[in-house]
Amino acid sequence: MFLWVATLLTGCSDPKAVFDQNTMIANHNWGYVNNVVYNVPITDNSVPYNLYFNLRVTGDYKYANMFVLLHTTGPDKKPHVMRYELKLAAQTGEWLGSGSGNLYSYQIPFEGHFKFPAKGTYRFVIEQNMRDNPLHEVSDVGLRVEKAE
Repeated sequence: MFLWVATLLTGCSDPKAVFDQNTMIANHNWGYVNNVVYNVPITDNSVPYNLYFNLRVTGDYKYANMFVLLHTTGPDKKPHVMRYELKLAAQTGEWLGSGSGNLYSYQIPFEGHFKFPAKGTYRFVIEQNMRDNPLHEVSDVGLRVEKAE
């Protein structure tokens, strides 16, 4: 029985995932000062990676998109900032994410086949960049880094 459970648990892990974490947003209100921070260890800079924003919003989120700033600092300590638009709904108003009840989940790619310039720890800070402060009906924000095929 133990061997079966151990096999089941290890069989569920994602071999491509280097990092995949989400942070709950308190009361579904994402304020400017509530940045989501992740430290991602990169042990192999010779292979390409795919990077994704993970996001969950409620059905009451009032926009078809979301703007975020991604602050990245690598082992060289040089900061880099990029602004991204995350498209969440079609022009018809239909949510593009996968739904479960009143919650819609997204995994939105923002870098494909990206090669990190060096081994080490990379700090990713995700900041909401909308006019609303706080931004209502945001449930979770996260980051996924996986080895590209």
